[in-house]
Amino acid sequence: MEKQNDSMRERLLAQMPQPKNLGAYREETAILLARHEKALFWERMGSWAGYGVAAVLLILWLFRLTPAPAMREWFWPLVGFAYFAGVVGDLRYRFYLNKVDTLKELKQVQLQILEVQALLQKGTPD
Repeated sequence: MEKQNDSMRERLLAQMPQPKNLGAYREETAILLARHEKALFWERMGSWAGYGVAAVLLILWLFRLTPAPAMREWFWPLVGFAYFAGVVGDLRYRFYLNKVDTLKELKQVQLQILEVQALLQKGTPD
């Protein structure tokens, strides 16, 4: 069983970037995280749009500005659909946020491991 763990460890370590590419890896990581932050913003806007449409429709109903009688039949299902779309968008945002937070932690640990490997290769004076 230890042999299997050692081979898995070797495969995982082989996939990590080398310490000599530490600066380039830091830049790639920063670009990747910035891209995910921008995507998070747009995920959040999608959920707010659903909530906003539902709120506008409710305000129209409160001020008795509902559409024509033919549309009133579909008014509440439309409000419910808009709210449901906002809830689904919010769940997508929260799942994606957790994924990005996990990715940040993983990249931070990878960078720390690379820095330690680079220090060990240089041979720090005691």
